[in-house]
Amino acid sequence: QVQLVESGGGLVQPGDSLRLSCAASGRRFGSYAVGWFRQSPGKEREFVAVVSFSGLRTYYADSVKGRFTVSRDNAKDLVYLHMNSLKPEDTAIYYCAAGLKTTSDSADFASWGQGTQVTVSS
Repeated sequence: QVQLVESGGGLVQPGDSLRLSCAASGRRFGSYAVGWFRQSPGKEREFVAVVSFSGLRTYYADSVKGRFTVSRDNAKDLVYLHMNSLKPEDTAIYYCAAGLKTTSDSADFASWGQGTQVTVSS
């Protein structure tokens, strides 16, 4: 199992950028794919992005494609979500999760962080 802690959330204006971090502890972090998911009040949790264990493969939800970038630094046990051109509809709690598959299905991720709030508002 790997333990995950998200950070970097906050209150920003539409059009701003933000970088979320997901810090991992535990063995073999480099063996896990890491996904980002988000959940806003009254809505189900949704897939945002995923990066493979090597960092060579990434996939994005259509709603964030071209605006968000996921990357990882296995030497530092960190995964990042760079968010540009933020919109009010991006407001949510963002979670990172680790799993053995590079997939958009949250059921394939066994380890989850506690989440970090991102609020986009003028």
